[in-house]
Amino acid sequence: MTVPAIQVEKLTVTYDAEPVLWDIDLTVPQRVVMGLVGPNGAGKSTLLKSILDLTPKLAGQIKVLGQPFAANRKAIGYVPQRSSIDWDFPTTVLDLVVMGTYGRLGWFRRPGERERADAMVALKRLGMDAYAERQINELSGGQQQRAFLARAFVQDAPIYFLDEPFAGVDVPTEKLIVQLLHELRDEGKTIVVVQHDLKTVGEYLDQVSLINQTLVASGDVESSFSDQLIEETYSGRSRICSPIVKGDA
Repeated sequence: MTVPAIQVEKLTVTYDAEPVLWDIDLTVPQRVVMGLVGPNGAGKSTLLKSILDLTPKLAGQIKVLGQPFAANRKAIGYVPQRSSIDWDFPTTVLDLVVMGTYGRLGWFRRPGERERADAMVALKRLGMDAYAERQINELSGGQQQRAFLARAFVQDAPIYFLDEPFAGVDVPTEKLIVQLLHELRDEGKTIVVVQHDLKTVGEYLDQVSLINQTLVASGDVESSFSDQLIEETYSGRSRICSPIVKGDA
């Protein structure tokens, strides 16, 4: 039996004693595109960060491909929200993408020709190879997102987390990203995305997890994205009667 890409058990996260995620049990199968869907403040971004051990957990266990996260952290490539990146940092697009190879090089090796060649392949796949020597602060919003996606994809990880990858991008960029996610899935990768546009869930995603601080439903889009479950997810401010945390997706 194939182990899940991600297994979350009894995950609870609090900020200043206020619950943000409560008793989450979530299974992400391998080789799917899964979307995390829910209202603002539902804890979607916090869920990704908790799995990545970037946010402290009050309780819960995380397994990545059947192993504890600490033993398998390199299995996940992460694309945070674009607004959280310092785009004024003085570096070129190519150098930004090459940074994605650091994890596989270890502490004592510096990136060389192979890593730069891999970075160019990733940029070309996202239609950004012509911008390789451009400073990142000269890019449009959509170009910035493509560059940061290339930085993640050059890792060649089996799992990718994308936090709001479609926010602030133009339609051609969004369609290109979706096409690439489907290609990566067909190549055997697993992708988890924070998704806000309910109209595109059926087109973009294989599976969906409906979240409002607790897990309302998770599974195939056909069975887990019904009108009733959507209403249950979006009705009311919180499913556990606590204030919504500002700034979380």
